[in-house]
Amino acid sequence: MKALVCDCSVSAAWCLEDETSAAADEVLALAAGAEILVPPIWAAEMANVFWAAERRGRISAVDADAALAALGRLPIRVDTGTPDSAHRLLLVARARNLSAYDASYLELALRQGVPLATLDRRLSEAAHAAGVELVMSQSRQSDREN
Repeated sequence: MKALVCDCSVSAAWCLEDETSAAADEVLALAAGAEILVPPIWAAEMANVFWAAERRGRISAVDADAALAALGRLPIRVDTGTPDSAHRLLLVARARNLSAYDASYLELALRQGVPLATLDRRLSEAAHAAGVELVMSQSRQSDREN
């Protein structure tokens, strides 16, 4: 696999012990040698995941910093989109009844023509309906709603 889009639910599962999953580990193994594409919102989402986990006592600040450093060593590329990105996001969100945040991952996968990795059921259903290949089988994904 040359490239894939990875959403926050998967990358958070790589870092938070209480969110680990075989499906997320499968994505990490498949991503070896591949470029992981993320939209610009991913950085804010990851920071929010770690900040919320710290506030709830799920992770220490030291461990959150170490996890972010580990993510920084992965071949993750932030795709900044196109001049019409906001309009494209609105169209995808509207067509698939997604938040603009979730639509940003689907729009990126559509635009780049690459598979999508997500643990989010609604996003995976929208990707399937849009004809985007999912990295993980539906049966291996969690039933979380984000």
